[in-house]
Amino acid sequence: MNIENEQELYLLVMNAPVGICVLDSETLTAEIVNDSFIAVAGKPRHAILGNFYWNAFAEVRQYYESALENAIKEGKPYTANEAELVLIRHGKEETVYVTFVYTPLKNSAGEVKKVAIWVLENTLQVTNRLKIEESEKFARTVFYNSPVAKLVYIGTNMILREANEKMLEIFGREISIIGMPILDSIPELSETKLIEEYLHVLNTGEVYSNTAQRIGFIKNGSPCIGYYDYTYKPLYDAVGNIYGVMFTLIDATDQVIARNKLEEAELNLRGAVELAQLGTWSIDVATKGLTYSDRLIEWFGYDPAEQDYNEVIPILSQEDQERIARAVALGLSAESGGLYDEIYTVIHPKTGKKRILHAQGKTVFDPEGRPVRMNGTAQDITIQIEVQMELENQVQQRTEEIAAVVEELTATNEELEHTNLQLIHSNQELEQFAYIASHDLQEPLRKISTFVQLLESKIEDNLDEKSRNYIDKIKNAAVRMSKLIRDVLAYSALPKNKEVFEDVNLENIAQTALEDYDVLMDKKGAVITWNSLPIIKGIPLQMSQLFFNLIGNALKFTRPDVKPKIEINCTTASPEEIVSANLKEGVSYHKIQFTDNGIGMTPENTKKIFSIFQRLHGKSEFEGTGIGLAMCKKIVQNHNGEIDAKGSNEKGAVFNVYLPMNTVN
Repeated sequence: MNIENEQELYLLVMNAPVGICVLDSETLTAEIVNDSFIAVAGKPRHAILGNFYWNAFAEVRQYYESALENAIKEGKPYTANEAELVLIRHGKEETVYVTFVYTPLKNSAGEVKKVAIWVLENTLQVTNRLKIEESEKFARTVFYNSPVAKLVYIGTNMILREANEKMLEIFGREISIIGMPILDSIPELSETKLIEEYLHVLNTGEVYSNTAQRIGFIKNGSPCIGYYDYTYKPLYDAVGNIYGVMFTLIDATDQVIARNKLEEAELNLRGAVELAQLGTWSIDVATKGLTYSDRLIEWFGYDPAEQDYNEVIPILSQEDQERIARAVALGLSAESGGLYDEIYTVIHPKTGKKRILHAQGKTVFDPEGRPVRMNGTAQDITIQIEVQMELENQVQQRTEEIAAVVEELTATNEELEHTNLQLIHSNQELEQFAYIASHDLQEPLRKISTFVQLLESKIEDNLDEKSRNYIDKIKNAAVRMSKLIRDVLAYSALPKNKEVFEDVNLENIAQTALEDYDVLMDKKGAVITWNSLPIIKGIPLQMSQLFFNLIGNALKFTRPDVKPKIEINCTTASPEEIVSANLKEGVSYHKIQFTDNGIGMTPENTKKIFSIFQRLHGKSEFEGTGIGLAMCKKIVQNHNGEIDAKGSNEKGAVFNVYLPMNTVN
């Protein structure tokens, strides 16, 4: 080769876009190093040219020295494709990807005299490809592990290309259906609009969504109906053509059923509101708008038509206006818990008629604690208040008469004075009981009897056996309630003496209470168990009321979605328990324990609950008058016993009833 050709070859090597380094095969000294090689190496030329090759690349020597030696000895090239190297480039350690070849250069005798190292950096291409592969791997992982059912259809025949486990679970099919036309494996889909909607998305590229659609699948040979939210999203190939559709499906069956139940409950609530002759109202805090039901519009003689709720204040009795304005403002504050409960008088602006209303409301707050809306009801209690006032006047008059008699008889003797004090106390109890019997018991009972009779006469021809049984149970319950009121009134007039005590089998008492609550127990799925209960000396009616109230209390204060479980356990009270309950020492007592799994109570409330009219929960949460447990305490004390309560908000409530063994009053 002449000098001119050698010069051209040298220039070609030096300017080649591929890195080239030529080594002497014996000394491994770099004789030629072009710019492209320098760029890949990231080292100055003087560190490579004329130096032992592995001095410049000591960081990779242990990995590729033997490969270079084998290429020289065997005279065969060695190729490393996209090798991952950790090089010191520009003074810093870097991870790079390179493709390089050790090419032996032989003389005419076939001896290896030189080695050419060809290098091409692939770092950018490799990292981009790895990112794409990682992205695809992540996407597939998300697809197959998604809690949302997903699949991919392709082509007009809807070939099932991919489907995750959630989708196969909804279909009720095995993974073997992948790769088949969907109608071959799930023919029931032909009766839905899913095929038509898929073809529309495939042809137009429009995303399509639907909610709460009723779809039926055949699972294990049986039809399975559900409600689903779903979305079709088109898939595009590299040139922008639609080749398939991703289908996302969410089972909304529980939500739809819950919504339907809520709508049914709202319908029942409206019926109950109408039956109870309640008016409803609502305050929109943002606009201060007030809305009334038709019954309230009639009572107030005023339709607020979403006007400022403060405008209704002047319609109230003047002595109530300032108090009600403050109560509404307090009810709209978080400090009050959002509760509003007031009684006031409203004066009809046209007729001048006065009504006494009992209004209750509850405020809804946003997540930040700001009031959004207060909703409530109102009840016309004019007649009840008038009766109560008349009763109070009579009681007051009677009390004054008794006080006058007491004052006249004070001078007689100490025994007569003590008798008069007992009479005053008796009349005070009579005042409480008369209010309860006339207001909280007799009036609702009359309404129940009246409405049941009206209901029975209206739908008598359409009653099936089960419905008639329910109506009979209501009527029987009303009869028992009426008898109970009469018996209790009679009992309150009796003196406490041994003649009213008799043998009472508590087993029979408990069984009767269960029969009274059979409908409620079936509705709530309640279970009531007890061990052997004793026969005691007592008043049967009062023992029935005791068990009825304690079991009813446990069935009322239950946890949502938790089936009530009530246990009645009878043991002999220990001496320590007798002292703790402030009972008479030296007397044996039965300890009858009522345990439930309901909402329980806080320790500080265990004594409050036995006070008459004491309520631990709002009327909107649990029904009741607040006298049940007070009556229980009085009944137990009438039998020379005691009752206490324990419990927590996590484990339910425990009531302990202590009754003397085979003793009379």
